[in-house]
Amino acid sequence: MLAIAFRFLAGRYHANPWGRHVNEADVEWPPAPWRLCRALISTWHYKLDAAEYPAGRLESLIDRLSGQPPVYRLPPAVHAHTRHYMPQWKGSTSLVFDAFARVAPDQELVMAWPALELEPEPASLLDALLHNLGYLGRAESWVEARRLSEDEIPADFDCRPDEMALDEETGEIRGEAVRLLAPRPAADYVQWRDQRVRDEVAALRGKKKKQLEATLPPSLSDALRIDTSDLQKAGWSRPPAGEFVSYLRPVDCLRPGLAAASPRVPAATTARFLLTAKPLPRIEDAVRVGEAFRAAVMGRARKLFEDENAIPPELSGHGLGEGNRHGHAFYLPEDADGDGRIDHLLVHAPGGLSPAAQRVLARLSVVRGRGGVEWRVLLEACGRRDDFAAHSHQAGVSRVWQSVTPYLRPWHLKKRPAEQEQLLAFLRKECRLRGLPEPVGVECLPAIRVRGKPRRAIHFHRFRNKRKLTQPDTRGAFLRLHFAEPVPGPLALGFGCHYGLGAFTALEEV
Repeated sequence: MLAIAFRFLAGRYHANPWGRHVNEADVEWPPAPWRLCRALISTWHYKLDAAEYPAGRLESLIDRLSGQPPVYRLPPAVHAHTRHYMPQWKGSTSLVFDAFARVAPDQELVMAWPALELEPEPASLLDALLHNLGYLGRAESWVEARRLSEDEIPADFDCRPDEMALDEETGEIRGEAVRLLAPRPAADYVQWRDQRVRDEVAALRGKKKKQLEATLPPSLSDALRIDTSDLQKAGWSRPPAGEFVSYLRPVDCLRPGLAAASPRVPAATTARFLLTAKPLPRIEDAVRVGEAFRAAVMGRARKLFEDENAIPPELSGHGLGEGNRHGHAFYLPEDADGDGRIDHLLVHAPGGLSPAAQRVLARLSVVRGRGGVEWRVLLEACGRRDDFAAHSHQAGVSRVWQSVTPYLRPWHLKKRPAEQEQLLAFLRKECRLRGLPEPVGVECLPAIRVRGKPRRAIHFHRFRNKRKLTQPDTRGAFLRLHFAEPVPGPLALGFGCHYGLGAFTALEEV
């Protein structure tokens, strides 16, 4: 077996799939066999001595590599992109997407040909080409490549042509279908090319005939050298020396967060998302963002589960049974850097996130608010609550917790006793119902500081976007809670606490 390992030194693999526009922000993953063969030919032209490595040896190597489709072992990766303005020749700019697969620089992608064995001469040429290969895909995709020895070849491969991707245990074919461009086998190309030239090209005249003849050279390696723009000018929708091979890759190979959100982590209770937008939403609008966040999760769940009853109850909050009112998900916006803007979103289900719920969260990418506002979200990780304590103050552990959004009473006031006493009684009751220790001290704060400015509860949006919803408290208050023992977060209490109201952040002892 021949196997090649690639490490992407900059942590990125940039490559646009054939036939896709760059602004579709798609990424070719794994690297197509066509791309590798062209990269090897380019490396031979620019970096190898033709006297030491004759062109005939290169042609023979390319013919061998094209004889069968390779299989892959894929490292964990993330489909990501950046947006920037590209200068145009008229002096204007154009917004473009730069998509890439984010790969850890120490992780290797393995590409193997199971039935291919190279003799010493072509193997030495391949080693020289791989040693001098500077990038694969776009020039930003710095790569280090090497041929693996027999004892280094992995035992299993997770991306195969669909006819080879058979689950040995179940007999089913599983995976996500993706088309990769590969060179035709050399003998097939020569036969197809000769017939095409004889039956179609020979009957043409003038410029069209010259263009087609230039794109149909007699050897496969020469056909791989043709520039893409020349192929397009000649009217080819795909390279004549290429063919699409259907592969099955792991469904979530570009979403590594699902690795933590799989059945291997049954104790997962919390997921954290990165939120991106220009501008980011204000923390004062936390409940609006929280409601939109839940709506996006439920929308994604309905697409995955046709039966409404199959939606994980910890996400919807329905069907959890008696005594489990707050075991379902809290959708909590978070201002992690303290600039007054929501930059992260927490999903916390004290009763646990099932594998089905984790699959839903892993597929969430967009949250849409009212008025056509759209926020992009990226799942950072899914795991236990304490996995996030170092990065999120809302997921920390502390004896002192302070409001970051207004706390609204979940029950109506009575005529007696005084409002302050009833507020303390409500807090103690809530904590008992949640299984939390009762606070030993409660401070009512007139305001909190947001972006360095004092903000009162009235500055925050405090109403759910749900008709005919009874709301016992419309004013809200900011609190600082003191407990006798450390209490783990996330902590959210009161009316609307599952949507971002009544959220608290951990403080050091004051």
